[in-house]
Amino acid sequence: MTMTPAELNSVQQQAVPLFTAGEIDIALDWMAAVVNEKFADKTPLILCVMNGGIVVSGHLLTRLTIHVQVDFVHVTRYRGATTGSDLNWRVEPEQPLRGRSVILIDDIFDEGNTLSALVAYCRQRGAAEVYTAVLVNKKHDRKVQGMRPDIFGLEVDDRYVFGFGMDYREYFRNLAGIYAVS
Repeated sequence: MTMTPAELNSVQQQAVPLFTAGEIDIALDWMAAVVNEKFADKTPLILCVMNGGIVVSGHLLTRLTIHVQVDFVHVTRYRGATTGSDLNWRVEPEQPLRGRSVILIDDIFDEGNTLSALVAYCRQRGAAEVYTAVLVNKKHDRKVQGMRPDIFGLEVDDRYVFGFGMDYREYFRNLAGIYAVS
């Protein structure tokens, strides 16, 4: 859905700031420390979950001191909408997963449908272990049963949030902070 600059300005001006760039940096530093420690003796494959995970992955990767390979997977449930639907596979990873430690990096863990499907995908392709790392974990009771992010940096209440990889109708992924729709 294309929005006009006036509509986008209105959404952004009415948005409620939740986390600043500085607070996000602290969360990313903590996440990187966890990954560096947990995988110190391994060479994990990082799978960026496109499109939301691109910003988080880029910032997290520069903080990692371990040896990693990087690939991506492109799946979506939202396609520009504000609620998810069926999983739409666009691109599978090129790197083989068999026997690998895989870390899926995404922007937000909402209900967990996308990451649950990706964890199952990685296991079906022989990954030795699969971990999920997200910048934001949304607090509510609608999670896929048994799913939770292995590593997350921030938590938000059950609100529609955008910025730092998360979008509002395919806009605002580039914002340095995280905001809630008012």
